[in-house]
Amino acid sequence: MKIWSFIREELSENNNVMLIVVVERNGSSPGVVGFKMAVSETGSMSGSIGGGVMEYNMVELAKKAAKDGNQKAFIKRQNHNPDAEKDKSGLICSGEQTHAFILLDKSKMDIINNIVIKLDIRENGALYLNQDGITFDEAKTLSSRINYNFKDENDWEYTEQIGLKPTLYIFGAGHVSLPMSQIFRVLDFTVVVYDNRDELSTFENNQFAHRKEIVDFKDISSLVPEGENSYAVIMTVGHKSDELVLKQLATKNLKYLGMIGSKNKVKTIHDSLINKGISEADLAKVDSPIGLSINSKSTAEIAISIAAKIIQVKNSNS
Repeated sequence: MKIWSFIREELSENNNVMLIVVVERNGSSPGVVGFKMAVSETGSMSGSIGGGVMEYNMVELAKKAAKDGNQKAFIKRQNHNPDAEKDKSGLICSGEQTHAFILLDKSKMDIINNIVIKLDIRENGALYLNQDGITFDEAKTLSSRINYNFKDENDWEYTEQIGLKPTLYIFGAGHVSLPMSQIFRVLDFTVVVYDNRDELSTFENNQFAHRKEIVDFKDISSLVPEGENSYAVIMTVGHKSDELVLKQLATKNLKYLGMIGSKNKVKTIHDSLINKGISEADLAKVDSPIGLSINSKSTAEIAISIAAKIIQVKNSNS
């Protein structure tokens, strides 16, 4: 969100901006596909494509291109092998990454405004970059989050579903859910909190969740969509309601599902659900006892241990 707001501000001041996007990555490389950086002709910048001398060199190239106002987008590969014959980045991590450079001037203000608005309301849109520049479809949902096709310097396309944020669904608005909501808000997750209790202070005082609802735990399956962006944590007021929620979520295809509780509590709930027809294979996917083992004591430490585990899961395929 920050980078697009930066671009809008620079364009409003009639400054050209060069958008740099990591479109491909091979081997060990600091820049992950989708990393972005915006460089104004004034030298101001936002974002990162991996840092180090490689980033410095790309920034210098971007500044010159922004000042020149060259409308044609271009591709720049950086090889992190010090023995490479060309495109050496100055890094020694042996991989390589490829960047797309897209010039943005005031004529692109409507596109940038639409992107900022979509991100602000946390709705999806499709970003397209190619040799002709940038377009944005605010109603399109792509089949994959990022795709890059390269035929030659004059025929390539990068597409990205932007605005598609990972969502954490927290069942139970008690004392752990409050620091959980705060941490995951910082991590740029959409945070949704559900509870079945009225007038709960930790529910009312939670200013970090994007959405809070009082629900009936007997019917929550439809509240959590399946998919790679769905993460769910169960921490209700008691083991009966934990079991009720878990029964409905255990068979769903979620990126992460965890339930707070001791080993004895977990075993009791699992045994009960197996007797009710939930398979051991489905229950084996549940992270419970929850989080990474860091000898947590306080509610904030418990929240951090859960966040660490979810980050580990989220980035496992990066």
